[in-house]
Amino acid sequence: MIVGVPREVKSQEYRVGMIPAGVRAMVARGHSVLVQRSAGEGSGIPDERYTDAGATLVDDAASVWGQADMIVKVKEPIPKEYDLIREGQIIYTYFHLAAVPELARVLLAKRVAAVAYETIELADGSLPLLKPMSEVAGKMAPQVGARCLEKEAGGKGLLLGGVPGVKRGQVVIIGGGVVGINAAKVALGLGASVTILDTNVNRLTYLDDVFLGRVQTLYSDTDTIASLVPHADLLVGAVLVTGARAPTLVTKELVSKMEPGSVIVDVAVDQGGCIETVHPTTHDDPTFVVDGVLHYCVANMPGAVAHTSTFALNNVTMPYGVRIAEQGLRAACEADPALARGLNTLGGVCTHRAVAESLGLEHVPAGRVWSASK
Repeated sequence: MIVGVPREVKSQEYRVGMIPAGVRAMVARGHSVLVQRSAGEGSGIPDERYTDAGATLVDDAASVWGQADMIVKVKEPIPKEYDLIREGQIIYTYFHLAAVPELARVLLAKRVAAVAYETIELADGSLPLLKPMSEVAGKMAPQVGARCLEKEAGGKGLLLGGVPGVKRGQVVIIGGGVVGINAAKVALGLGASVTILDTNVNRLTYLDDVFLGRVQTLYSDTDTIASLVPHADLLVGAVLVTGARAPTLVTKELVSKMEPGSVIVDVAVDQGGCIETVHPTTHDDPTFVVDGVLHYCVANMPGAVAHTSTFALNNVTMPYGVRIAEQGLRAACEADPALARGLNTLGGVCTHRAVAESLGLEHVPAGRVWSASK
């Protein structure tokens, strides 16, 4: 198989889809890897490390897309890449299609086999390819929130950890999953007062045990959210429904009750966000203000710490990528139900139920597509 690694083109996205170790693993199995020049520079990986591993460098993205059977990326293709996508190509990356229906239409029209990192799901419901980036984004959320709370950044001029004799900042985290627990770790480390909300009582029990009671854990319902949000200095959205658009849990009216200069960081924004006032932003222009509240809604937060993120991501994506190249997509998916759940589109139809429901499309199981192609 010819595997292509283009340079990421999303604003200030410095990660890269494959590290030299991944190239070496592919080449050792007889596959060819095309890497666009300087694709790894933002992650601290010079071109010569790729050539040393056996990759072939190409000068432009069109050459990568035009020759590769499988494209390995980090972020979903953006409009400038749509024309580069080839009919029937395998694209292996983060997609978050519930939030980008126009991309879904392109993938369907071009009969792309879209394998989404974020929906590869183990039998226990965990998401192994989403977890490391959720950890990064979770840890970043209090960091960027603390920065945004500074007066010259547009915030209320509050130090999250406070000082003796002065009230510490109030951090409210909606969602106690991977993002939420990592956000809480850093917020606690900064000295903030932290509350986590979740609808899973077992998860709340676990969080209470892990944090030894230093974090307040509350069941998430409309009344509890309404009582906490107006008093939050930093509100972190950390809600995920696999493959689907995030539910709106905080209304615009509730945001308007927050103190001016308070900050919202919605890590769920790449799935539509769980706060009504959010919309995706970029590292170039990361914040905006609604009703006096500063919103940080960068959809690719981990791209800012590209070296850490790239290596953490490749640790989990490469085993599946090698399997696809070795066995072919169909055989790999039939042998591994977790990988099969990563298929979002195939042969012109939507093969993931939650994605299909979010986009208002018919759900067609991949097995039916493959059976019809015999």
